[in-house]
Amino acid sequence: MTTLKVGVIGAGSISSTHLQAYSIHPEVELAAIADLNEGRAQEKAERFGIPRIYTDYRQLLADPAIDAVSICTWNNTHAEIAVAALEAGKHVLCEKPLSQTVEQAQQVEAAVKRTGKLLLVGFVRRYSDQVKLLNKYREAGAFGDIYYAKASIIRRLGNPGGWFSDKERSGGGPLIDLGVHMIDVCWYLMGKPKVKSVSGNTYRQLGNRSHVEGLSFYQAADYDADKNDVEDLANALIRFENGASLYVDVSFTLHASKDESSAKIFGTKGGAELEPELVIVSEQFNTIVNIEPQIDHLTFQFQSAFNNEIAHFVACCKGEAVPVSPVEDGLELMRILNAVYQSAAEGREIVLSDGEEG
Repeated sequence: MTTLKVGVIGAGSISSTHLQAYSIHPEVELAAIADLNEGRAQEKAERFGIPRIYTDYRQLLADPAIDAVSICTWNNTHAEIAVAALEAGKHVLCEKPLSQTVEQAQQVEAAVKRTGKLLLVGFVRRYSDQVKLLNKYREAGAFGDIYYAKASIIRRLGNPGGWFSDKERSGGGPLIDLGVHMIDVCWYLMGKPKVKSVSGNTYRQLGNRSHVEGLSFYQAADYDADKNDVEDLANALIRFENGASLYVDVSFTLHASKDESSAKIFGTKGGAELEPELVIVSEQFNTIVNIEPQIDHLTFQFQSAFNNEIAHFVACCKGEAVPVSPVEDGLELMRILNAVYQSAAEGREIVLSDGEEG
């Protein structure tokens, strides 16, 4: 395989980052794009020089020339399309979350094993230069045993509307959209310990807040302020079998004075802050020191991380690398997310044993 022929399924906002990354990769040919909205697919095809357009993803998967696909669709279609793509003999890069339910994620995992094809889950923050550096420190033992992490993305006004706030298509609100990233990157940097239990809360108090004037915010391509049945805020405490714990809170909208982004890990020998910008904390000569790595960017670079992720996906497809975010990790994150929602709904801690809710 000299050139990887790629099809992109879904031509919404996130597809642009995939398409941009593929377009600059010297070993990739963008062969096709599919979207229910033909006009949207046409616009992306013209922009990136893609020769074939489909309105049914099954037609794209039937194209024998395509080696691999990116799935950039609504969350409720991820698992279905992933299984179909794997069974069609394609390698798959699936945007997060892998699915809406644990059962769906298990079906995708089974399809990976059955077909022998690759599936990479789009946990893009794992591929940032900052996380790559912190992982080197962790693997070298610089942090010692990491026993606590906490992460937060607080938007005071940032409900994208559209499919993001339609539970049927999204599966949830800020937890499944933003929380999945923050939980994953902390869990990854902690060394992916096995989850013991989850206790969570969700709140739906403020709604879309489309009446607020004077502040602009990102809106989905299908923005509709009248459609909003997802949570405004979610928080959770996740306990691991090794005794470590992770606290996370995320919001689409909240009466906060400003937007906030934070991700921190704490170990017996040192710690690190990933958000809002990278800093490493340690002790030297009986003195606490803050270490500022001298790299081009101390903050998360959105497109750069996608470029890294897709370069890794291409290398995996060509047999030159081992997946950094395999299907098994996508399944584990679905167990955590579903447990948070279950805990919030039932008002109790959810104990996970052998991956099953109890």
